[in-house]
Amino acid sequence: MPGKTVMVIPANPMLADLRKRKHKLRVAAYCRVSTEEEEQQNSFEVQVNYYTDKITRHEGWQLAGIFADDGISGVSTKKRDQFNKMIELCRKKKIDLILTKSISRFARNTLDCIKYVRILKSWGVPVIFEKENIDTSNMNSEMILTCLSSFAQGESESISGNVTKGIRMGYRQGKFSFHYKNFLGYRKGPDGEPEIVPEEAEVIRLIAQNFLNGDSLITIKKTLERMGILTATGNKNWSTESIQRILQNEKYMGDVLLQKTYTADFIEGKVKKNNGTLPQYYIKDHHPAIIPREMFYQIQEEIARRNSKKPANTKKAKTNRGRFTSKYALSERLVCGDCGGYFRRVTWNIHGRRQIVWRCITRLECGPKVCKNSPSLEEGTLHAAILAAIRSLVQGRQEEMAAALQDTLINCISGENDEASPIVIKNRLDELDKELDRLLTMEENEITDRRIRQISDEMLRLKQMKKRAELSAQQNIGRENKAKEILSLLRAEDLDLTEYSDALVYRIIERITVLSKEEIRIRFAGGFEITQPLH
Repeated sequence: MPGKTVMVIPANPMLADLRKRKHKLRVAAYCRVSTEEEEQQNSFEVQVNYYTDKITRHEGWQLAGIFADDGISGVSTKKRDQFNKMIELCRKKKIDLILTKSISRFARNTLDCIKYVRILKSWGVPVIFEKENIDTSNMNSEMILTCLSSFAQGESESISGNVTKGIRMGYRQGKFSFHYKNFLGYRKGPDGEPEIVPEEAEVIRLIAQNFLNGDSLITIKKTLERMGILTATGNKNWSTESIQRILQNEKYMGDVLLQKTYTADFIEGKVKKNNGTLPQYYIKDHHPAIIPREMFYQIQEEIARRNSKKPANTKKAKTNRGRFTSKYALSERLVCGDCGGYFRRVTWNIHGRRQIVWRCITRLECGPKVCKNSPSLEEGTLHAAILAAIRSLVQGRQEEMAAALQDTLINCISGENDEASPIVIKNRLDELDKELDRLLTMEENEITDRRIRQISDEMLRLKQMKKRAELSAQQNIGRENKAKEILSLLRAEDLDLTEYSDALVYRIIERITVLSKEEIRIRFAGGFEITQPLH
């Protein structure tokens, strides 16, 4: 058997590069610049012009596109549409080479940078980083690129930290950016301060008033859509969530709460609700109010009241006793004097005759063993009695109601003396704060550590007391204004008292207790009560 012969075929670079000789390299450039840097030399427009000229002047290149994200963060590629479009074209083999100014322009996230360089390399698409003088087609190791991209990420973290620190320092001084975009009711005024948009403010007031009149969020949503009112984003369809946010937004009473949320993770950019993790800053009377402060407090109380009526598990709830309903005002107010349960509206059909009555839910569900003496009340009779009670106020009992209101306010004020006033608490907190600062500068020992713990505990207790006192004061103001509103409403000349109104009952009556088949007790907002016979 003859010996084997091995022939060496010499390398032929010209043959290997035949495709490239026949077709010019399709070269793309990626640019990115922050909006803060637009006036600098390496601005967005300058980069675009530079790469367009460079690629078109090169004899072996043809322009495959300039991909540029203006004012977009380099931390993540998720929101960089142009970057993602460029990667997709590389995947489809429509780009042969990518040029970029530096690693920090390509990506400030180390993992993203390495990930995309590897992907592009596997597709045969090299990346040239001009500032670092790196061509990924000639790299045998990723160590240099990893180190440099880590530096870029560190630079981004440092910038982010400085920006965040600057924003928080501004918060302490009451400085912040008011976001007008997609915010109903305000626009930037000539002086740079928030200015009320009259037609949008009317929408906010409509939402607030309808909510206090007893409308549910779904009912308000339907009302707005029926009236053809657009959302802040110009959408015809409203959501109950957006209406809820409007009702709970302190900006509509002229105040601002800063740092409601914070970015928990720098890389992911995940925003979390600030539940005490970071300090918050509250600015009172920052701009003109659309909703009066007292009305805003009433709305928050009503929200809390409705939320408190939701059962823990609606599937296991036997009745709607614990649920809020806006369909009938009496569903929220008519209670049994025997067992304390709510009444429900029931339709009877007796020999073809339809009759509407109100019955105790407990008696309906559990029988007379649990609720023995609860009567069934005919709706017409009940409505007539409530209307008669309201008329009696209009016909001369306002002074009695005003006197009852005065007694209620005196009781509220005397109740405040059970705890120190907010001013006394604040003065004590200031004293403790000064003492704490002094102790922190002293040398650590067992005595100072124990005193610091004592001061911290006392400050926490005082802050809780101050919050309770402020909340109580707000509630008292709300009660006073609500009662005054009722007196003003009852004295109005155009008040229509010819027939029963759910909206009127919702506004002025807190509770109706069914004492018997012949008698009910009505409690008006502000605490005034009268007993009314059922005829």
